[in-house]
Amino acid sequence: MTKHLTRREMIGAAAAASMCLSPAIRSLLADGSSRAFKIGACDWSLRARQNPAALEVAKTIGLDGVEVSFDGEDQFDLRDAQVRRQYQEVSKRLGIAIPSLAMGVLNRVPYATEPEAERWVAECVDVMAAMNVKVVLLAFFGKGNIIDNQELQGNVIRRLKKVAPKAEKAGVVLGLETRLDADAHLRILDAVGSPAVQVYYDVANMTNGGYDVPAELRRLGRDRICQIHMKENGCLLGDGKVDFPGIKQAIDAIDYRGWLILEGATVADRSLEDCYKANRKFLDGTFSRG
Repeated sequence: MTKHLTRREMIGAAAAASMCLSPAIRSLLADGSSRAFKIGACDWSLRARQNPAALEVAKTIGLDGVEVSFDGEDQFDLRDAQVRRQYQEVSKRLGIAIPSLAMGVLNRVPYATEPEAERWVAECVDVMAAMNVKVVLLAFFGKGNIIDNQELQGNVIRRLKKVAPKAEKAGVVLGLETRLDADAHLRILDAVGSPAVQVYYDVANMTNGGYDVPAELRRLGRDRICQIHMKENGCLLGDGKVDFPGIKQAIDAIDYRGWLILEGATVADRSLEDCYKANRKFLDGTFSRG
């Protein structure tokens, strides 16, 4: 007669069987069953803006990748082929990916009005193609803010229409990080009419702007969101105002499976490494499958 195991007996048998596997295989199985997203961090949050040292910091913390700044001329200008090779060599050696670039420079040299900003975005598309990086964040804060200004938004649309075909050909996405709500973002994306222009969503910025972030994510949908900043200001993830459980439900509902990129979320009495290990652990737990 076949014996029917109780649920407790089946769980015990599975646990015993797993102990027969090598530590490496058990680690792979555990990671595959719980890690739903790859987790990275902005290089400026790792205190190594536009510097390959950020990848070393990410490796120490246990992250999967680094969002690298594209901020113009300095020691590590990504328009220089030798600099790109240096980044790629470090990335390969450490196993730390570069999922995206970020143009924070547009906060002080606005994309909507400055000719050099328009040129830089076009040059960044070339850099992305050369580095096989698929997303760049275009920032619209500070001097670059376009909220409540239809003229500036119109300028942005016209410029994006010009560069979008180049981005499409390169297979890359220009991600708009702004203070606009979902409907305003959608109006811009629809006016541009290109899959190469999407939204780079920052959960803390939009929470602080008074938006219903889970509802906004659902309104935008998977095909309009290229990447997400997981952020808090002045506290660790989970200790502030951002509704992370609601965000998890929303991105599950739209089937978003892109990168989660850490930004900010540090406290004065703990080291950067300690804060970001805690933040990574929080994301692993909150955004795990199931």
